[in-house]
Amino acid sequence: MDNVFNFIIDARQAFIELIDSLSVEQLNQIPEGFNNNIIWNFGHIVVSTQGLCYARTGIKSDTSFIKYLSAYAKGTKPTYIVDAEEIADLRALALSTIQHIHADYDKGVFNAITPFETSTYKTSLNSIEEVLITTVGHDNLHFGYALAQRRSLNNQ
Repeated sequence: MDNVFNFIIDARQAFIELIDSLSVEQLNQIPEGFNNNIIWNFGHIVVSTQGLCYARTGIKSDTSFIKYLSAYAKGTKPTYIVDAEEIADLRALALSTIQHIHADYDKGVFNAITPFETSTYKTSLNSIEEVLITTVGHDNLHFGYALAQRRSLNNQ
């Protein structure tokens, strides 16, 4: 599973490079034809992975530990301008939360999870390994949206 964790980190670092290449204004702009923006897509992957790994699996029943959950959870839309401080915090969380999940994985925290069905893919996830592999796809789906949004910003 180390390869999967490394892939998640590498993909998130690519997303961070995208974030770093844009201004705060560009990150917050909602391009025509979209209902969210680049920073929302980035924040969404940060909070979603924690929710999938800990809450949806039954490892933790309380989601209050997930910083920014109310702003970036599934079904939300941007409601405020995300400032440089929050962007920096999300950048750090994108990597540190995966490192924390990896450490918990190595400690056996996820040995017994409650299986669940994803709302996006309608797939039953029966192990943490399946959750993490789904995370790879989910993260890259939102990275792809962000790349399309950047292209749209450049064409406006």
